[in-house]
Amino acid sequence: MPKTKLRIATVQFAESFDPWRNARIVCRYLSAAHGRRADIVHFHEACLSGYLARHGAPKPGKVDWTALRQATEAVCDQARRLGLWVILGSSHPLTPPHKPTNCLYLIGPDGTIRDRYDKRFCTQVDLKVYTPGDRFVTFKIKGVTCALLICFDLRFPELYRRLKDQGAQVVLQSFHNGYMEGPGIHEHIMRQTVQAHAGINGFWISANNSTGRYSRWPSVFVTPDGRIAASLHRHVAGMMVNTVDVAKKFYDPSDAFRAAAMRGVLHTGQCIRDPRLADRRSI
Repeated sequence: MPKTKLRIATVQFAESFDPWRNARIVCRYLSAAHGRRADIVHFHEACLSGYLARHGAPKPGKVDWTALRQATEAVCDQARRLGLWVILGSSHPLTPPHKPTNCLYLIGPDGTIRDRYDKRFCTQVDLKVYTPGDRFVTFKIKGVTCALLICFDLRFPELYRRLKDQGAQVVLQSFHNGYMEGPGIHEHIMRQTVQAHAGINGFWISANNSTGRYSRWPSVFVTPDGRIAASLHRHVAGMMVNTVDVAKKFYDPSDAFRAAAMRGVLHTGQCIRDPRLADRRSI
């Protein structure tokens, strides 16, 4: 019988531009996640390298790429020792004159980098220092299909629909809305948009954020009905472990129509014979 449960540790902390300092924090959280029987540990955007598009960041040409590579290797070694999957936010150098990418490394429990997701949609500020990516990354853990996204990708529902079409069940999305000047619109739209994408597509979503003050929202874990099932505290480093159970049923009134809508049938006329519509209370 296939496994359907996956334990995800969602982590947040205030990263710096010192990759070794960040790596020590990451490794401590890996040990804690192992102690809580997590299968995969999810870190926020640029948690290892620091977010190169924020004020005070070193220019890409001034980044100590050797130290960043060594710090990455240290995290990989810890993942191997503990047998954990890791989603690690960082920056990946490209051959000059190309700018680096804003990336998530997918590290396997053997300590190898299995894949790399490069942020596909970069803001205008991002584009000054980063090269955008052009492909999805999906993978399976314990039979559960997972996908990776980063921050501004949130604004493009087409990405989530494409991932749904590819069979994704869990989205691990890393954000960096930290080190801001103060309150702003992100406090009112980010978690809410994550919830909408989860409920519209039937995804489990782990969404984390830097706690660098001022952080505009705390990390959340959202279930496929769009509900925030768990949250960390803003401005406080921490970790939560939540269990994905893809066999569990959730409220999903659009399920009977979703596949047809994704094929371009933008009305319910061709779906009325679907037996799932017999109970109108689900509408």
